[in-house]
Amino acid sequence: MNKPSSLTFVKSLWVLLAVFGILFPALFWGKVEPHMPLLGATIAAATLLRLFGVPWKQMEDGLIKGIQTAIAPMLILSLIGILIGVWMMSGTVPMILHIGISIISPEYFTISALFLTIIVSTVTGSSFTTISTVGVALMGVSTALGLDPLLTAGAIISGACFGDKMSPLSDTTNFAAAVADVSLMTHVKFMMHTSIPAVALTALFFGLQGQTVNVNLDAIAEIQLALEQNFSLGLITLLPALVVLVCSALRKPILPTLVFGILSGIATAAFAQGVYSPVQWMNVMQNGFVSSITNEAVTAIVNRGGLLSMTWSLALILIALSLGGILQYSGVFHALFDGFIKRIKRDAGMVGLAGSSSILVNVLTGEQYLSILLPGQMFREAFVARGIEGRRLSRTLEDCGTLVNPLIPWGVSGAFFTSTLHVATLEYLPYVIYLWISPILTMLFAWRAQKLSQSHTR
Repeated sequence: MNKPSSLTFVKSLWVLLAVFGILFPALFWGKVEPHMPLLGATIAAATLLRLFGVPWKQMEDGLIKGIQTAIAPMLILSLIGILIGVWMMSGTVPMILHIGISIISPEYFTISALFLTIIVSTVTGSSFTTISTVGVALMGVSTALGLDPLLTAGAIISGACFGDKMSPLSDTTNFAAAVADVSLMTHVKFMMHTSIPAVALTALFFGLQGQTVNVNLDAIAEIQLALEQNFSLGLITLLPALVVLVCSALRKPILPTLVFGILSGIATAAFAQGVYSPVQWMNVMQNGFVSSITNEAVTAIVNRGGLLSMTWSLALILIALSLGGILQYSGVFHALFDGFIKRIKRDAGMVGLAGSSSILVNVLTGEQYLSILLPGQMFREAFVARGIEGRRLSRTLEDCGTLVNPLIPWGVSGAFFTSTLHVATLEYLPYVIYLWISPILTMLFAWRAQKLSQSHTR
């Protein structure tokens, strides 16, 4: 991330304005899909950078390196698409759906979804694993109960992200602590100052929402009957979910974990559902599960998944990380952060700037790891020089990096959650209470600490 001699703070601001000038009008006023605005922003940024003297070879190298960072998340998303299709075929998701309809009271569904995903995500350390397994099933239950999909998605995503953030098994939690040079448990304990109030407010919100639910009991009975008639339901169908949860809890790498989940799902489809044809397996893996169930509600729930269901997200991530690679390796972020740091005088301003920088990297690259790494590298020395505790930096990076990524339509998490739960990012955004309360609390706590420090020095 070397800063070219020709790239100044002002020039970097012009690049930033060009990107925002294309993205936000197209997304919020034009209401278009984010792919083409992102591509246009990438072309505009590259053109400006070339005019500012950045060699094309340097931008091309950055673009390639940006795409390289997309390989792992693209593989994960591809396997999750396959996993969902296979789990529909095996009866795993239908079985979870049947259990959920039977035991979860509709008026307490969203609050139950919140705490269930918190538990699973804390145990596995992965919001992706939680949402692709438990989350998909909960969305199915929500559809069957006739509940608001946006509220349900909000509860699922909030719970999954809380567990991911607070779990010592989470890769982003370990990464943020390492970047800020603090111990893992110091980082986790300090995050509780913002996470506990945020999740309490989130639980209150979803608890109150459940009081206005009206449910068609006849429709639920028809859905249960359709599931029983079209799938062989039994405990064996839960085997693939158990395999994934155990592998995740044992901290096995996510790619092999997903492969084991797919293979166990295929085996379950053969033994439990009588699907023995490898041709049918491969068709479901590519195109998703397609049933001929007459109940339209059940069909809408189970007819999904497959590799091709993830192409929208895969293309979006590819373009977003191409833009991020160009901006990173052309020195745009370095020039911006360096310029802002020199202009900040107060500690609260420094914490706020670190958080804002994480959000900015999320918006410009769509990559949560970069939103932790780049600001972390730039601000660590500034925090040390001002005597600001490293744990304040690590918490800020986590709250404004990890948690903001699902709020970005072209973010890796945002694109994945949209494809998996079938709810657009900008539509579920108002309901993921936890994700935007935590960054706000981080900023407020920084301001409060500054005020207390000033009062003590008087």
